[in-house]
Amino acid sequence: MSQDIIADTLNQIMNAKRASHLTVSVKHNSKFLMNVLSIGKLHGYIRDFRVNGKMLDIELGDKLNACLAIKPRYLVKHDEIMKYVRRYLPSRHMGLVVISTSQGLMTHHTALEKGVGGSIVAYFY
Repeated sequence: MSQDIIADTLNQIMNAKRASHLTVSVKHNSKFLMNVLSIGKLHGYIRDFRVNGKMLDIELGDKLNACLAIKPRYLVKHDEIMKYVRRYLPSRHMGLVVISTSQGLMTHHTALEKGVGGSIVAYFY
């Protein structure tokens, strides 16, 4: 396990997806990870997640094809967001990029609407 909880969790989710598992249990959790998973749940990539003691149980959604952390976490202005969307997503209308802004975590769609930039954290499709 590395120091990056987001990258470790999303890698474990992808490993469970490749092994055709419907759930995955993760040892570490944080508020930031919960917010990233909430965005995935809101868009149907994660079915549900809950904390059981120190473990975090995550149920994978049917819509999930891939989810990974973006490293390094690039700082982007609002007019540069589409460059990274084209880099990480297979199609402009498929998937989402999670961006950490001064107004909180949001998808790239919301960041473009609000005209804010930030740090690119992860992507789901």
